[in-house]
Amino acid sequence: MTLLWIPLLSLFGSIISSLTGKLTRNQSTGLTLLMPVIALAMTVNLAPAVFAGEVIRYSAQWVPLLGLNLSFRLDGLALLFVFMILGIGILVIFYARYYLSSKDSMPKLYAYLMLFMTAMLGIVMSNNVLQLWLFWELTSISSFLLISYWWHKSEARKGARMALTITGGGGLALLAGLLLLGDIVGSYNLDTILASRAIIQEHALYEVTLILVLLGAFTKSAQFPFHFWLPHAMAAPTPVSAYLHSATMVKAGIFLLARFYPALAGTELWFILVGLTGLATLLFAAYVALFKHDLKGLLAYSTISHLGLITLLFGLDTELATVAAIFHIINHATFKASLFMATGIIDHETGTRDMRKLNGMWRFMPYTATLAMVAAAAMAGVPLLNGFLSKEMFFAETLHQQLLGSMSWLVPVLATVAAAFSVAYSARFIHDVFFNGEPVSLPKEPSEPPRYMRIPIEVLVALCLVVGMFPHFVVDGILKAASTAVLGGYVPEFKIAIWHGFNLPLLMSGIAVCGGLLIYTQRKYLFQFQASLPPLNAKKAFDGSVYVMIKWCQRKISAIENGSLQRYLMLMLMVVLISAGWPLFEMSQLVGGKQPTPVDVHNGIGAALLMIGAIGTVIWHRSRMVSLLMISVVGLMVSVAFTRFSAPDLALTQLTVEVVTIILLMLALFFLPQRSPKESSSIRVLRDLGIASAIGVVVGSICYALITRPLESISDFFLANAKTGGGGTNVVNVILVDFRGFDTLGEICVLGIAALGIYKLLVNLPLFMPGSDSEGRPWAKERYPLLLASISQSLLPLALLVSFYIFLRGHNLPGGGFIAGLVTAIAFILQYIAHGSHWIAERLTINYRKIIASGIAIALFTGVGSWVFGRPFMTTWFEYFDIPLIGKIELASALVFDLGVYITVVGATLMILASLGKLTASAHKDEVKV
Repeated sequence: MTLLWIPLLSLFGSIISSLTGKLTRNQSTGLTLLMPVIALAMTVNLAPAVFAGEVIRYSAQWVPLLGLNLSFRLDGLALLFVFMILGIGILVIFYARYYLSSKDSMPKLYAYLMLFMTAMLGIVMSNNVLQLWLFWELTSISSFLLISYWWHKSEARKGARMALTITGGGGLALLAGLLLLGDIVGSYNLDTILASRAIIQEHALYEVTLILVLLGAFTKSAQFPFHFWLPHAMAAPTPVSAYLHSATMVKAGIFLLARFYPALAGTELWFILVGLTGLATLLFAAYVALFKHDLKGLLAYSTISHLGLITLLFGLDTELATVAAIFHIINHATFKASLFMATGIIDHETGTRDMRKLNGMWRFMPYTATLAMVAAAAMAGVPLLNGFLSKEMFFAETLHQQLLGSMSWLVPVLATVAAAFSVAYSARFIHDVFFNGEPVSLPKEPSEPPRYMRIPIEVLVALCLVVGMFPHFVVDGILKAASTAVLGGYVPEFKIAIWHGFNLPLLMSGIAVCGGLLIYTQRKYLFQFQASLPPLNAKKAFDGSVYVMIKWCQRKISAIENGSLQRYLMLMLMVVLISAGWPLFEMSQLVGGKQPTPVDVHNGIGAALLMIGAIGTVIWHRSRMVSLLMISVVGLMVSVAFTRFSAPDLALTQLTVEVVTIILLMLALFFLPQRSPKESSSIRVLRDLGIASAIGVVVGSICYALITRPLESISDFFLANAKTGGGGTNVVNVILVDFRGFDTLGEICVLGIAALGIYKLLVNLPLFMPGSDSEGRPWAKERYPLLLASISQSLLPLALLVSFYIFLRGHNLPGGGFIAGLVTAIAFILQYIAHGSHWIAERLTINYRKIIASGIAIALFTGVGSWVFGRPFMTTWFEYFDIPLIGKIELASALVFDLGVYITVVGATLMILASLGKLTASAHKDEVKV
């Protein structure tokens, strides 16, 4: 249960943060930090067990038959990422308190950061791959909100859209890959997948699965050629960049490579795709970083380059290369987060991030400069700092690979070249910002930041030093635990030390440092060469691609959607006709061996009335009121048919829905012409008649084929388990609130969304209001007849009483929340019809939006309450009680869920009808509040 609390505390922190708008900055920061600090303490408490080799698990049932459970696991890899997510997250939140100006909304930023923290914790701790994907997409959404935090800036909005597009597209590919993995293995449980390496790699769909999973990882971790979104995401505030784009979000793709390493790695395709992608990203981004004048732009491309380094290590597919990759994940998070924060301080205190203006900052902020230079030196791989150790391991592993066959010697050479560029752009960061003469036209006078603003950088820089000088004491335990999780239990012997003697990796480091300094000192030639190349603007290319796609889609849509409803129906029916009719020709015999039920007089009359109503609707379709009456006959006869065949719940539902639908149509038709002109030519009528006849033949044939064959129905299961499993004898209602309660929850959510959509569409919508009926007769002056008003008031309490009765009896007898909600809605609709919205507004103030939200919340939390007792989501609890004066009575939790359904139905139905009805009011100021 402790595992569940770690992401939950972060989620609670997001909610709490959003409610701190009226508190001081210190109070808001303190309350926000409380939740992740507690979560971090809980993680520290679990760490000894993980270090000892234990994998801690927690699982709560959701939909067990589909393999969907709320499932978490904490192994060494997850523990490492949880420490980074929570630890750096706490530092970033503390840093943001001093970074944000008084004009910026601190609660909003904190809420978004904590939501992102929750999503990342969910990714690294998930033990179900579909749950992992859900949190994966939540990181895309929350990062979109964070990148567009300064929404008034065009570059922030465009950068957020670009990031969401690329990572969202990769997320869809990842979903497909995870679904294939689950299908290959037969389970979505991560433990099962990781233990099924042979099954996965021997399967015919392995290659497709691997490519789809890698697309998700590469897009999230900005690997070439999907790298271009990350630099444009730097439009976010610096605390966001420090958290998302150095320590967490871009590491999600790296985490995915590490997590699925035991199941997917070890093949030639893995070597080629992962290794070459990492190598290309490492080289390309290291080169481009040197030419960036914006500090955050330089750090963005350096981040991409280091992510490519880690990806390349996983692609080398050796045990020690994997250990080196995990070690560099730790090191990169510390020095890159501190560099982003230092950049934020420079921007905060000078008003610019342009290195062409930022010269000589050492004289104005020596303490901050010292911290930034140490972090930059760690990024460059200078000895006695953590970056040096993992780069040494990287160089050593490039010497023991066969990635390119006989040309594999190129890998260490190119790795050294990339490292030299890393030294060059690190030297540029240090020299051009803190030395190199005097500042040029700064927007404000530079100075040291507030004392506490430097604390997060001090902590991270101290880690760079401590890990660099005492790696065995600091990271040995967590590195072994994480490597054990990635390598499937086996960890090779490794020794992290400052000095391994004179060897080839040390020589490569020396060449990289000297070569990097040489590149920096002679950079003017490289700048001239770069300036001579044709400009490449990824943002313009992306925008152009999106524009071309939009135009192409618009042309295709315009070719199909010409505004003719008749044409849409024709195309849809033609597809149905082909897909459903073609298999009938493959059947050798339409009639089965089962004798159909004989048609008696009552059934025959009902069927005849049903057909008459349907045919009448078609014949008089241009006379709106007559066709409305005909279609109501169809609905009424369907209700009678349900009653005839022993389905009273469906009959009640159909009857109430029919009443509401007819009122809705009458309100809508009021604004349409009373008679529609004849628009179809004789040829079109013949065409439509032919299509309709063909559909009738196909559907009728299918129905006849079904009723003349034995049918195995699932109804026997529900009949046998309704009472024992759901505590009710009304099987239909038990299905709705228990067996298929999740479906019902989704349906009321859709109903609420539809009501809100209709409300927004109709707000202040100007419509033509006819002054007469179809015969030219003006409307009656008495809009609300006295007789109707009197009767409606008398019927209201009676209808509410009937509604209450139907609601209470629904678990054991025909009824339930949906039917009761419709009856209540009809009772209130009658008041609107009889008295008008002005009269209702004076007596009853109703906010239907809050009613809908309350109903959905009640239904949701009723289902979630099952988890408290260790039961699957939406499991019904019921018990019998002896109540004085009443006797023995059954109480079930499904009644509370049904109450949520009832409230949502009432709110949504009244919002729709009131929104339409208010359009007929003469003065909008008198309308009821919806």
